[in-house]
Amino acid sequence: MFNIERWQEIFEAIAKNKLRTFLTGISVASGIFILVILLGVGKGLQNGIEKQFERDAAGIIEVWSGMTTKEYKGLNPGRQIQFRNSDYDLSVQKYGDKVDKKAATYNEWNGLVTYGKESGNYQYRGAYPDYQFIENATMAEGRFINNSDMESNAKIAVIGMKLKQDIFKDKSPIGEEITLNNINFKVVGVFVDPAGEREETRVYIPLTTMQKAFGAGDKVSVLFYTMKKNQDYDAALAEAEKFETGLKQLLKSKNTIAPDDDSAIGVHNSVKDAKQFYSLNLYIRLFFWWVGICTIIAGVVGVSNIMLIIVKERTKEIGIRKALGAPPISIIGMILHESIFITTIAGFVGLLMSLILLELVGPQIKSEFFVNPSVDFNVALTTLFLLVFSGALAGFFPAYRAAKIRPIVALRDE
Repeated sequence: MFNIERWQEIFEAIAKNKLRTFLTGISVASGIFILVILLGVGKGLQNGIEKQFERDAAGIIEVWSGMTTKEYKGLNPGRQIQFRNSDYDLSVQKYGDKVDKKAATYNEWNGLVTYGKESGNYQYRGAYPDYQFIENATMAEGRFINNSDMESNAKIAVIGMKLKQDIFKDKSPIGEEITLNNINFKVVGVFVDPAGEREETRVYIPLTTMQKAFGAGDKVSVLFYTMKKNQDYDAALAEAEKFETGLKQLLKSKNTIAPDDDSAIGVHNSVKDAKQFYSLNLYIRLFFWWVGICTIIAGVVGVSNIMLIIVKERTKEIGIRKALGAPPISIIGMILHESIFITTIAGFVGLLMSLILLELVGPQIKSEFFVNPSVDFNVALTTLFLLVFSGALAGFFPAYRAAKIRPIVALRDE
């Protein structure tokens, strides 16, 4: 219940000790300020790490061929395994319902791209339509490869933004023709990749066109699959590992590879990397929370010490109140009320200043590993709870001590 006299006492006490109240507020405000800034910095680092992992879609499984190291079924070791369209088709036939996206590529590293008087050497890659999502490429202009391009062996090309800037400068390349190793291709799209310029110097063409135009036959370089999303990480990892094991057995059997020959087929399962990624983010958050909370605790200790001094100064007043019949809960409420008020106001000031600083300074920081430092609404609510709890904690022990004072002892206090 609202008590006007209690509030008058609080404001009178603050007015009599302006400097002490100000310094107490500074200790609390700085604690909340540092906590929120640290959480914002942690979020910025987390966003930066996530950006570095954006080259591939979440849950990607990448499979490539190698060289056998063991004799098997009369075949000598040292055979170079070459994936073909049939390997991809067989994997899709057996596991197509267990994956989200799927693609195969054939890669070449040195392609001479020419447009008018401009030319340069770039990597070119034959791919399936789903590869756009696996590579996490975003179309800046035009479109990506589609199924119709695959079926018709269309001579179309999708180029990276860096290549576009090198060859076409400020001109839109859509509809223009380039020559790739003396073969004409019509540009239908320009993509950007979050991994940066290295990825944006590529040319993508339909895999079927790549195989026919450049004499690759039915060869395939790498197989790609992405798992269906699962909210539970452990379940997602178990499903991905089961798929990985089954796929390797299938490909080894088709290519006559010893079951225990792990060099002939290589697999990279990014779901396993995601565990390290999530763990790193967790450690970052825990570290910043720990430092911030330690800072708040230091502020709370300061407030508690100030409240002990206040109790000492008001010992005789407290004795008079108790002599007049004031119950212990009233004494505790009086001290807690003042403590919570000071810490809450000071905490709100620290919270507001930290949010303003993040809002103003955050967008100005340009770094690949530090992106958009911010604090979400749930964290703001958490810090608000910490404010009230800290104020109550800071005032409880002095208030409890005040409530235990015997009136006769308090009245004798000098």
